[in-house]
Amino acid sequence: MSRSEVRQGHSPARPDAHPHPDHPAVPRRWAVLALICAGQFMLVLDVTVVNVALPGMAADLHLGRTTLTWVVTAYTLCFGGLMLLGGRLADALGARRVLVAGLAVFTAASLATGLADSAALLIGGRIAQGVGAALLSPAALSLVTTTFHGEERNKALGVWAMIGGTGSAIGVLLGGALTAGPGWQWVFYVNVPVGLALLVAVPLLVPARAPQPARLDVPGALLVTAGTGALIYGLVEAGDSGWGSAATLLPLAGAVVLYVGFAGVERVAKAPLMDLRMFTRRPVLAGAFLMLIATALLIAFFFLGSVYLQHGRGFGPMRTGLVFLPVALAVGVGAHLGSRLVGRIGSRTTAVGGMVTAAAGCVPLTWLSADSSVYGGLLPGLVVASFGLGAVFVTATTTALAMVDHREAGLASGVVNTFHEVGGSIGVAVVSTVAAAGIAGGSAAIGAFGDAFTVCAVAAGVSAVVALALVPQGKPQLSGPHVH
Repeated sequence: MSRSEVRQGHSPARPDAHPHPDHPAVPRRWAVLALICAGQFMLVLDVTVVNVALPGMAADLHLGRTTLTWVVTAYTLCFGGLMLLGGRLADALGARRVLVAGLAVFTAASLATGLADSAALLIGGRIAQGVGAALLSPAALSLVTTTFHGEERNKALGVWAMIGGTGSAIGVLLGGALTAGPGWQWVFYVNVPVGLALLVAVPLLVPARAPQPARLDVPGALLVTAGTGALIYGLVEAGDSGWGSAATLLPLAGAVVLYVGFAGVERVAKAPLMDLRMFTRRPVLAGAFLMLIATALLIAFFFLGSVYLQHGRGFGPMRTGLVFLPVALAVGVGAHLGSRLVGRIGSRTTAVGGMVTAAAGCVPLTWLSADSSVYGGLLPGLVVASFGLGAVFVTATTTALAMVDHREAGLASGVVNTFHEVGGSIGVAVVSTVAAAGIAGGSAAIGAFGDAFTVCAVAAGVSAVVALALVPQGKPQLSGPHVH
């Protein structure tokens, strides 16, 4: 298993049947896994737990639509944009050291975000949380792949893969319960005791491993993160200033320039952050595309639905969290079915079917109004759409990882992971702009939410057509759990 595979968190295509004598079993390794998964769980939780708390934050801190959008996107932007750099740091400095550093940053940032009494401090805290997550997550996954060997590694990665689905489901419930109870600040405060406990336990239980010299592509990380930030800023600004305004076009043009600069840096860097040649591999390009769209749609659903229910329909945060529980569970069920279908009918058919299902689920949501039935219209539509996206998530990962040479699987995993986080940022920015009137106004402007779901339906439908042409025909050869 190459270091690139360890860094990007991919299990080898042909795991050893028995631990290699050069890899002695780590004492208390299952306790180590529990600690690492607890840290990752906090990161996943913070993607969805915030959505239900948004109206409470807006009321207490007098936040507008633009700021609310950045509360969600600032975290996923920094998480995704700096994740590959975090993986390189784990190689260069040692995974345990970077894990502890990420935990410290994330825990301190969670406390600061909960204490925030202004929009600037709130967004600053979310940015710092994203930086901590970008350090913690790849270091944690590297530790999983180096702590376990053979069949045990597949079991450990299976546990790791479950964190994503359960974290999203528990996030919506926990966000509702905490916001309705002690207040929205506690969606951040809850990370503090967990983070402090892990900061004490990790150095005691997780073994240190010798770092491996690695070059750090800091310019590449800064360029791609700044480019995505400029893109999101332009998309959000369009909701207030219009698509033809300088305030919208200049950031979008800046994003293009920064992305071109990133591509140029990666071509000449001795140790590029992202090997752009991976995009010439059709399975990787298809997987990245599917992951980008699926994540963008799913996080957009949570954002739009939460604001619609609490702003437009007068739902409390706890009731909103309960409404979204079936939606989060539908993603898990769809992923489970998708993992079976990919092996039976192939990646292309599963991806197209998942996107068509997502588009169909969005159709009734395009007619959303102040009088629409939440349980007869909104909820069934979101459940159906999210069920389809669950299948797409699995297809994206398996296509990118199992249809390329196993020596390139680590690099492919890094690409897909990055598009996973960045997709959420872009999705929220787009629907926030389309639904700007509904978010800022009352029931008279609630039809704007229907417009935003129309964009989601069109995006899913177009993506189904693209998937028909882009996703390779055939069945991926899977040998064990893959993570995204």
